[in-house]
Amino acid sequence: MNTQKWRRARNILAVRLDAMGDVLMTGPALRAVKESGAAARRVTLLTSASGAVAARLLPEIDDVIIYDAPWMKASGACDAAADRAMIERLAAEKFDAAVIFTVYSQNPLPAAFLCHMAEIPRRLAHCRENPYRLLTDWAREIEPEQIVRHEVRRQLDLVAGAGCVTADERMRVEISAGALDRVRRILRRSGIDADSRAWIALHAGATAASRRYPPESFARAARILVEKHGMRIVFTGTAEETAVVEEVRAAVGAGDTVSLCGALDFEELAALVSFAPVIVTNNSSPVHLASALETPVVDLYALTNPQHTPWMTPNRVLYHDAACGFCYKSVCPEGHHACLRRVEPERVAAAVSELLDETQTNRHAPVFRAAEILRTVLAAPVRRAAPPCQQEIELC
Repeated sequence: MNTQKWRRARNILAVRLDAMGDVLMTGPALRAVKESGAAARRVTLLTSASGAVAARLLPEIDDVIIYDAPWMKASGACDAAADRAMIERLAAEKFDAAVIFTVYSQNPLPAAFLCHMAEIPRRLAHCRENPYRLLTDWAREIEPEQIVRHEVRRQLDLVAGAGCVTADERMRVEISAGALDRVRRILRRSGIDADSRAWIALHAGATAASRRYPPESFARAARILVEKHGMRIVFTGTAEETAVVEEVRAAVGAGDTVSLCGALDFEELAALVSFAPVIVTNNSSPVHLASALETPVVDLYALTNPQHTPWMTPNRVLYHDAACGFCYKSVCPEGHHACLRRVEPERVAAAVSELLDETQTNRHAPVFRAAEILRTVLAAPVRRAAPPCQQEIELC
């Protein structure tokens, strides 16, 4: 790649059309892009409406453009007029270069074509097949046949090829003083001192059914923490997840729990995670907030994919090594949810206790165990058919 041309680029478009957690995990790569050019370098993120919520907490992003891309799974009905309007808007911004961030199973070429039509002269992405002139710079897609990387590492590797690096590879978010104050007051009204270690946060929801730990198991784990450790439980979630949370609370005892379902916006959720001594959560956006805030996290990790474990924060990643693991499915194809259902609630409570003990004197003790799941994947035989190898041709 022509790294000199990338260093001269001042106005950069970053394309990440996924959801909140994906945007958060792209933060370190965006920092590398921001830091590796002129002091006046500007980074604009093109993302989904969901991704934009998280993007506003990333200090590396100067502007956000929301786009309902028709090639993304969560998009609505196709609107060719809206697509033409987006091309015109991007062209008007006069971007010098575009970086397209994708997971390995996504095709970057629709976004590359969008950027090509917007006359953005340099375009970088991972790509499995030869993109010819749609990408001026590209990294051959080698996942999952040759390697399995954490999503953060994948995107850092991509931009490093264009000469964009950073000394700080942590995930980061910025929370306003107003949001922190509001959450302190909310907790105080519920009888909880935000700075104490006698409570934990628990997030029982997830957008994909395959990534949800059973409510009855959450309830049992929470009851152990209440009865044996004297903890209070603060539940988070969307308004739509209230019924599930109330089911868990009823089994635990409402007097020992607090529900903030539907009461917090995303920034306020981040503020709550920043205060929490430990958060217990399904593998969803709170895991990535915990990583960005160095909050200890117990991650109930459905084996849908191996790339989204906690990043550089004290953690426990709990799962059952089911034979059907790493299915990349939003709904369990076997119907038994064994990778989560077979995680005993006692293991969850023990993981919370361990993290509290290990971070008693140093909240950010270096207990980074999520890498163990990646080592397990790399040592195991491939469990699914891999796509055919592609010719490696790099156009710079």
